[in-house]
Amino acid sequence: MNTAPLLALIFLLPFLAAAGVMACRADSTRRDRVTLGAGILLFLLVATLALTVSWDAPPRIVLAEPVSGLPLALSIEPLGLIFALVASFLWPVTSIYSMGYMNAHGEGNQTRFYTAFGVSLGATMGIALADNMFTLFVFYELLTVATYPLVTHSGTDEARRAGRVYLGLLMTTSIAFMLLAMVWTWQLTGTLDFTDGGILNAEAGNTVVGVLLLLYVLGTGKVALMPFHRWLPAAMVAPTPVSALLHAVAVVKAGVFTVLKVSVYIFGLDLVGELASAQFLAHLAGLTILLASLVAMTRDNLKARLAYSTISQLGYIVLGAMLGVAAGTVGGAMHIAMHAFAKITLFFCAGAILVATHKTRVSELDGLGRRMPLTMAAFFVGALSIVGLPPMGGTWSKWMLVQGTLDAGSMALTAVLLVSSLLNLLYLVAIPVRAFVYSPAGARAVEVREAPVQCLIAIAITTTGCVLLFLVPEPLFRLAGEIIQ
Repeated sequence: MNTAPLLALIFLLPFLAAAGVMACRADSTRRDRVTLGAGILLFLLVATLALTVSWDAPPRIVLAEPVSGLPLALSIEPLGLIFALVASFLWPVTSIYSMGYMNAHGEGNQTRFYTAFGVSLGATMGIALADNMFTLFVFYELLTVATYPLVTHSGTDEARRAGRVYLGLLMTTSIAFMLLAMVWTWQLTGTLDFTDGGILNAEAGNTVVGVLLLLYVLGTGKVALMPFHRWLPAAMVAPTPVSALLHAVAVVKAGVFTVLKVSVYIFGLDLVGELASAQFLAHLAGLTILLASLVAMTRDNLKARLAYSTISQLGYIVLGAMLGVAAGTVGGAMHIAMHAFAKITLFFCAGAILVATHKTRVSELDGLGRRMPLTMAAFFVGALSIVGLPPMGGTWSKWMLVQGTLDAGSMALTAVLLVSSLLNLLYLVAIPVRAFVYSPAGARAVEVREAPVQCLIAIAITTTGCVLLFLVPEPLFRLAGEIIQ
């Protein structure tokens, strides 16, 4: 079956949806239908591609060739398919949630919001389907620009300041480091194509290759490695659906996807495993995991706590990529999906709490489980998945990452993963436990009042996903395993 037209349609559909939203700006009902319909259709197209693609002859299309030998081209491989499946599935779910949240919270400029959402998903598909590093870089930058209006959606001074931090850090790191690494790689190899086993080799010298790896990883600011992490908590000023997009569907997943893609298809696992800079980056990721967890424990604002939790969890994937072993890569790829479902559930719950109670602080949530039992039960499921406890999906990706550290012979990094899971337990699972066990101050009668039904539907879908990823992990595991074949 010729799947090249399918590849083109997957790429174009979100941009067409954004244009459709603009065309329906005078009719909010039609605008919502276009957004949701496009999201559902996109997932069906990606799922069809997943079922029909042949890894012996994957499809490839060239969009343009602005520089000879550097085409803007799309193709598909197992890691990109995982990212595309996760993003395309969660787009319509986030759209359902957004419709309930934005209306209940009285948010304005919704046409602009959904238009930027569509362009952001189009850029995400471009990243997932990128055939070479040049194409990935173009859509990586487009994603940064497209999500800027979402971060600054409220138009307040705080939002504009957050937007400057967001745009400044992400653009500076990618242009100063990643672009330099790409030009250097082009000069050394004459290509930026993603190739099984990588395009770099030891002949370039381990010092040069090691510096290139540093440039690529530190230039991927979307992974939020310390000290390039400040953009992520700053972006929490955005509406909760945007936070869900940033933390689960698009931006941060584009970052860790880029690091995994570079480690596998630019350097190759064998070469990564030999580089001292890879060991440095793995330990930097480990330090980020622990420090971000400790900072999360000090944050009373719920979204800020979740933001630092995301910084910590991204470190897991970077650590796995830098181990240079199969288990680390497979675990990192699986964690893209596992973390996406768990973290989007937690952000959906945080938004539901805000809509229903106007509470934003962890210290205000005691006893809330009696008023919002469905929401807090879902929060508990998402938190357990982040910790990596059965029967939640995060169990398997963390198991593989721990196996990767053991295969790499680093007991220190093994300890980091185990300690961080304990910290996750303390600053995340404690929230629903307090909500169900503690009594709210001065309260006698409690009225059950959940968020709008659209929010609850979205929460139910992602919560179910957390459980299903534990019960039926084989398809994801097999697809992740194809990356290293």
